[in-house]
Amino acid sequence: MIKFSSVVTVLFFSFLLAGCSSDGGTKATTTDAATKPAPIEIPEYFNLRPETEKAYGYSHAVKIGNDIKVSGAVSMDDAGVPTAKGDLLQQMKNCYSDLDKVLKHYGCSFDDVVVENILTTNMPEFLKQSAYRNEIYKKQFPTGSWLGVKELALPEFMIEIELEVHKAR
Repeated sequence: MIKFSSVVTVLFFSFLLAGCSSDGGTKATTTDAATKPAPIEIPEYFNLRPETEKAYGYSHAVKIGNDIKVSGAVSMDDAGVPTAKGDLLQQMKNCYSDLDKVLKHYGCSFDDVVVENILTTNMPEFLKQSAYRNEIYKKQFPTGSWLGVKELALPEFMIEIELEVHKAR
């Protein structure tokens, strides 16, 4: 009899609990918001030096939604001619100057940068000069990588800096 009453008790509570639901017994339904397609986000391209970027076949930046991808900045003038040859620190400053222009175009600052990747042909010299980044990133450093490479697009380039940015709405 004890076994039978235990089984009945277990079954009773199982049926009782099965009838309960967290939504008060109402059936969950989808809302219009859940069935609407996501808005189409049109890429917004930006060219810092249109003629040079067209000649080399790239856009300096593209914004899709809240995210901005910025192509690697190198030390060059408006005609695409390398500048500060042999001076890695000055090339780095020139890169950050160009990147600042791109960020400002989108209403951003270096505080909005979430990824920074640096490629350099002279890692020991970059490590000596890397403290300059403290002048750029005053609140928080972004994630990223520092890569030593054999060469960049032109032999005069010693450093290239690319960014990923998230602009909060």
